[in-house]
Order: sequence, then C-alpha cells, then structure tokens
Amino acid sequence: MIDWTTIRKECLPDHGASVLPPNVTVPGLPDAIANFCQRADDPDVTITELATIIESDTGLSLELMRYVNSCAIGIRQKVRSPRQAIAVLGIRAAKLIVITSAVRRAMAARRSKLLPVRNFWYTNLERALVAKNIAYWMDANEELAYAAGLLQDYLLPILTNELYGSYLRFIDATKGSQQRLVEFEREQFGWDHTEAGAHVMLDWAFPDDLICCVLFHHQGLSILDDAVLGRTAAAAAAIAGLMPDPLQQEPNGMARLMELEKRWPEFRLEPLAQKVEEEFRTLAPASGNHITFRHRCEKALQTV
Repeated sequence: MIDWTTIRKECLPDHGASVLPPNVTVPGLPDAIANFCQRADDPDVTITELATIIESDTGLSLELMRYVNSCAIGIRQKVRSPRQAIAVLGIRAAKLIVITSAVRRAMAARRSKLLPVRNFWYTNLERALVAKNIAYWMDANEELAYAAGLLQDYLLPILTNELYGSYLRFIDATKGSQQRLVEFEREQFGWDHTEAGAHVMLDWAFPDDLICCVLFHHQGLSILDDAVLGRTAAAAAAIAGLMPDPLQQEPNGMARLMELEKRWPEFRLEPLAQKVEEEFRTLAPASGNHITFRHRCEKALQTV
C-alpha cells in the first residue's frame, strides 16, 4: 500500500509557504465541501449524514448524480438522489467527485483574458476520462485518476489572468518552440502551476493522494519507470497530462502518447479516444463545437 502522506510531505512539507505571489487570489470553496470532507474521514459516518450535507448544495448534488449516471460508471439503473450516488460510488470515491465538482465551479466563475474557460474545462473533462480509463488498465484507483485529471490545471485560468503578460509571452514563444509550460514557469517565476496548485490544495486540506497526483502530473512517461508510482493513479494522470490543450503545455505530448503505444500493448490511442468521446458527450452534452481528443488523435495519426 502506498504511503501518500509520506510522499507528499517529502515533496511538499506541512506549513510550507505558498509559492503564489500576493496579487494572485484564489476563491474559497463552499462550506458544504469542508463539512463533507471532514465527516467523510470519520469511520463512523453514515451515508445518510453525508447525503444530507450534499443536499444542502443543489449544484454539488446534481454534479454527483450526473457523474454516477454517466456511461463512465456504467450502472444499469439511474440514481435519483445523492444518497444513492454515494452508495454506488462509496464514500471515498464520492468525496473525490464532490471535491472536483466544487473546485471546478469555483474556478469556472473566474474569467481569463487568455484562456477560453468553457473549452478549457471541456479539455480537463476529457483528460479526466482518459486518466480514468488508463487507471482501469493499470488496476489503479479510477476515481482518484479522474479527479486528478480534472483538477491538475485548475489554477491556470487564475494564473493566466493575474500574470497575463508572462503567459502571453509563453504563447508567443511556443510558436515554433518546443518549450514545455512548466519549464517556462520555472524560468519566469521560480515555480510552476503543479507546485502552486498542490500548495493551495494542501491549504484546503485535500487528500494527500490527490495532491500528489496534481503535483506529479507533468512527469510524462518517465513516471512509468518509478518503482512506487509507476502503476498508480498518479501515472495515469501524468499520461493524460500529455494530451493537447489550449495552452499547448506539452508540445510533444501527442508524440509521447504515440510512443507509449509501442511500449504498452494495452494502450491504443484510437479506441481510447473513441471511448472517451462517448463518455465526454454524456457528461457535457452542450459541447458540440469543442474539438475533441478523438479529433486531435485522428489528425495526428494521419500524419504518421
């Protein structure tokens, strides 16, 4: 069993200073989230008690039920209440889904001068579904991988807005460049969005395994060689982190994914992209104009 707390403390000590500059402010989360997370950690808590907390926030209730009723879960009968949703997922998995829903709602309310926020979150949702499917193949925690895929870039709308000039230089510089976003951030700020995001999540008292997955999400294929993390949700999230996105964070990401096909027989890009698109359209039915991962894969594979 992996000791995520020890791993997190080695990389991100308790009470460490945040790397974010003072002019970058992060919105708070609903009270229901803190209450739910605290009670979910109590071994004596009941599903009914947790459901009552979720029902106090209509948005979180709907998000939780939408996720459980999606084809990503594959249940035969639709759930009609938060209590049923928690019973299907289990308390631990439900906690992760509730956390991701709350963070996404809080961050989606912030505008970005650089990122089209709706498409940004659509890309994150696809990435989460890719990470979940990869975790299934690895026999790793699927809900943890999903949550990590959805949240790994959650701070970027705020960072690109508050530090607009710097990130605009990255976009201008990447035209014809192979520099990765995390490399650019470290040169410019002395930190990157993986570290910044992990610090904020630590302040929010999020689970250590989720914090680690976000912290390591730009490790790329090298994480597969890690004796501890190589077959975990962190690895699934790191592979998903190679997907194309609006900022072109990983200029060679698609090439690395095609390289993985040769290394790992179970990993097949085209079937994965098709399955993810089906799941994505269920969770985001209004995403008609979004350029999906499947479309990008087909285009890339045509050039091979």
